[in-house]
Amino acid sequence: MPRSNRPRRRHGEQREEEQDGFDRLLAGWKRVEVRRGVEWNVQPVSALQAQKSYVCPGCGREIGPGVAHLVTWRADGVLGDSADLAARRHWHTACWKTA
Repeated sequence: MPRSNRPRRRHGEQREEEQDGFDRLLAGWKRVEVRRGVEWNVQPVSALQAQKSYVCPGCGREIGPGVAHLVTWRADGVLGDSADLAARRHWHTACWKTA
């Protein structure tokens, strides 16, 4: 029988692909971030999910279809959830990080 050249895992260790997939799954979930004392809901949008064009409020450039980006809206708005959702904005990921 030919020998296996794959490195053996220790008990309880996950493969790199398994860890990467789990991290990507967690990264795709909505989260709450605080920016300048304001709470924001942040929802990543994958390249496959991005179907329309938007204008990024950070740089003023277009976010085209098929480009991964973030959708943000206030988490602590005074006018309620429906008003906050109506005021949501699509950002380039890099623009949101520097905002």
